[in-house]
Amino acid sequence: MLWATDAPFRAYLIKELSSSFVVLAEHIINVLFILPILCWKRDELKKLGKKEWFAVSVIAIGSSALASIAYTEAFSYVNPSVAIILQKLQPLIAISLAANLLKEKLHARFWVWALFAIVGSYAIIFPSLSPELFEGKTFNRNLIGVILALTAAVLWGAGTVLGKFVLSKVSFQTMTALRLLLAFLFLLGMNVFKNSFPTAGMVSAKTCLYIVVTAVTSGVVSLFIYYSGLAHTKASIASVAELGYPVAGILVNYVTLDTELHITQLSGACILLVAIFHITKINRQVTESRYES
Repeated sequence: MLWATDAPFRAYLIKELSSSFVVLAEHIINVLFILPILCWKRDELKKLGKKEWFAVSVIAIGSSALASIAYTEAFSYVNPSVAIILQKLQPLIAISLAANLLKEKLHARFWVWALFAIVGSYAIIFPSLSPELFEGKTFNRNLIGVILALTAAVLWGAGTVLGKFVLSKVSFQTMTALRLLLAFLFLLGMNVFKNSFPTAGMVSAKTCLYIVVTAVTSGVVSLFIYYSGLAHTKASIASVAELGYPVAGILVNYVTLDTELHITQLSGACILLVAIFHITKINRQVTESRYES
């Protein structure tokens, strides 16, 4: 639910600053948290080979930096609740990528629920149920926002698959720390190249506070809380608990941003969340049976 509380702050920040700088500022705060952890776990770095370092780099640049920028930028074009709900496609994306990259087998029921997930997503994206691709001679702003949100979902989903590969060598603390540190270095170079730093005096105390809030709620602190909880509960319970993210997102955005979803979008969200729950459940059962055999 903490992940959902950053939407109103993020919506405010992108009106004052560029998306790339907002994400850089968040990573600066995150790095302050993870540097002690990286020092503590530094011996684990010796376990990483060239393939692992390549995977970590892709995760840092794609899943941490570019995905965060795409997700933040989506708020400029589309209802924040839509951007949040579409992130629940990540398990579908991750499992599909794992089937191709890690050669993991997919259960027949996976395809049935995957179809339901796609139908639900379509209703969220096009509440009138007819594709609205253009506004005059330009792309529909809603469609641009959806593409950005889906880009973030794909990159975060890919990060999950690559993360599984790296986690066979190091702990999740080291993985998280390396991800955030390398992402920070990439974002720093990107902002220098784009010259997207705000001018002196442009960043108010309120803006700084909001950056800290987003860094804490959707950054390293909530991530460690999530992994800590996952270590002490059943995966089936965790799958249900994770649904608190989109549900809380819809409520928070309705109260703070006065954004509401069309009845078609709400129906699509319900279909998507049920489908993703079953996809996660099926994938867990297949994984458990594989280990048992």
